[in-house]
Amino acid sequence: MKRVFLIVLDSFGIGEMEDAAVYGDKGTNTLRSVSSSSEFDMPHMKNLGLFNIDGVTCREGVEAPAARIARMKEASKGKDTTIGHWEIAGIWSKQPLPTYPNGFPQEILDAFCKATGRGVLCNMPYSGTEVIQKYGDEHVKTGDLIVYTSADSVFQIAAHEEIVPVETLYEYCRMARDILQGEHGVGRVIARPFIGTSGHYMRTPKRHDFSLEPPAVTMLDQLKAAGRDVISVGKIKDIFAGRGITDFVYTKGNEEGIERTLEYLDQDFEGLCFINLVDYDMLYGHRNDIDGYARALTYFDRKLPELTEKLKEEDILMITADHGCDPGYTVSTDHSREHTPFLMYGRKVAPANLGTRETFADIGATVLDYFGITPEFAGTSML
Repeated sequence: MKRVFLIVLDSFGIGEMEDAAVYGDKGTNTLRSVSSSSEFDMPHMKNLGLFNIDGVTCREGVEAPAARIARMKEASKGKDTTIGHWEIAGIWSKQPLPTYPNGFPQEILDAFCKATGRGVLCNMPYSGTEVIQKYGDEHVKTGDLIVYTSADSVFQIAAHEEIVPVETLYEYCRMARDILQGEHGVGRVIARPFIGTSGHYMRTPKRHDFSLEPPAVTMLDQLKAAGRDVISVGKIKDIFAGRGITDFVYTKGNEEGIERTLEYLDQDFEGLCFINLVDYDMLYGHRNDIDGYARALTYFDRKLPELTEKLKEEDILMITADHGCDPGYTVSTDHSREHTPFLMYGRKVAPANLGTRETFADIGATVLDYFGITPEFAGTSML
């Protein structure tokens, strides 16, 4: 029985790509920044070969890495969660998803207000924690929805749970998702419920993403069509709009994501368990919190032996990322255009350094190859 556990350490970049300057990311290197922290300690990832990957110079590598390793390039145009995960699964995006540094056009807001029967506040790029402090009182008074964006391709709707019940907020997000198609097809519409009183508003864990449906076939579609299990842990299901998923569990953070993965390691299934650990990006990268990011990576490394010890004879563990988010890059708190790591480990996996790969889609091709499936996209297996 073959199983692949594919873990995405969200935003764990390992150094700028050649075109980073085009994205305003010249000099970014997430791994270099977090490894400068006294909180950073990843001996198990080191043994797998993290510091032997092409271009990684912040720490010394090992003489004989235990994993099959590579440095991954992103062939798609973009540096966000959706584009990165889609490419891992086989979709090359020739155009970046639309972003709105000056807010959304009036025709979008008019259609949204007509659908929901509510007005709109803000309509600007904003920090999610700051926007509810600034507009929360007016929202509570009027019932108007706080709509904001970021450097990513997102349409975010914040609402107090006592003013707009969470299920109603989700329905508003579905309305926005129907509106935001074609030219304005943002990657994600995100529900951002919050609670609290004036001056003390706080977001709740009931966030929910409503993603654009993938525009082409993915490795998830092909696995499911071939009768294999495709299990989502974390926000993977949302990123792919539920397509190609046979089972899923949402998580509240990295620790729960790792625990759910350990549980799936104890279950019998044949196919892919696809995991996203989001805290690196959401809690630390976007907040320029180097030590917090380093502590979270150290925690993952501490749990890594538990993951590898549960691997069965034919299991494969893959570890990668979807983009960068350098917490040491003080010019910006946005995602960064970086290479990502790839480490593949298992009892039957021959260690090797595969150099630099031209697309994240080689990961999807590798997964399919392991199950004897020919990919319907451009990608080269690394088995």
